Amino acid sequence: MSRGNVTKVFYKGETDDFIVFVESLDDLAAWKKDKSIPLAQVVDAFQIMVTHKHGAQGQLDSASKASLENEFGTHNEDEIIKKILEEGQPQNVPASERPGTRNESKGTRQGHPTA
Repeated sequence: MSRGNVTKVFYKGETDDFIVFVESLDDLAAWKKDKSIPLAQVVDAFQIMVTHKHGAQGQLDSASKASLENEFGTHNEDEIIKKILEEGQPQNVPASERPGTRNESKGTRQGHPTA
């Protein structure tokens, strides 16, 4: 069963690729038209992710202050998030299902009785 959609903004930088998660594409569009809307109503989490030049689908890690400073000339996350939201590419992708085994009784996954 699918868990819904994930909305993110992808920013392809000179030194790395960055992602910020947003609540929805509609909220992002409204913020772009009216900057008086608080970022807290648009951004899902005030965290900037980095994909290590693996594009929008790469493995995500938290961006370090050094990588933010190298790319944006500052490590002020509010300023960087605004830049990513304004200049990045919005994407709405289906969320993956929860990971894990589906049938615990298969093969060696099953616990063995003790003697």
